Amino acid sequence: MEVKINKEIRDYTENMFFGLSMRQFFFSVLACLAAVGLYFMAEPYLGSELVSWVCILGAVPFAVLGFFRYNGMTAEQYLWAWVKTELLIPRRLVFRSENLYYDILKDAIRNREKEGDKTHD
Repeated sequence: MEVKINKEIRDYTENMFFGLSMRQFFFSVLACLAAVGLYFMAEPYLGSELVSWVCILGAVPFAVLGFFRYNGMTAEQYLWAWVKTELLIPRRLVFRSENLYYDILKDAIRNREKEGDKTHD
């Protein structure tokens, strides 16, 4: 018998249904409900092949919301962070280079230049 332990305790997710976490299971059910709803709405008007594609495309966003993780953030957290950084708090970034070596030796360079001016006179 082998027990798997995550290296990082924050990565632990409890499997509730069918090996899925509660969040993944909830969004999977929503994806199925969206696909079934789209099927019954589009079936009288479209052919069966087109209806199947509509069902798949309608279910994908819900499935992605359940399984998406980026830098430890869920889909909602990521979308909120993106909206804040891109729309609510836009800023203009200006690049200004710094020459740390020059800043450190600035006084020595000026003294050397002054000495050079005196010797040429």
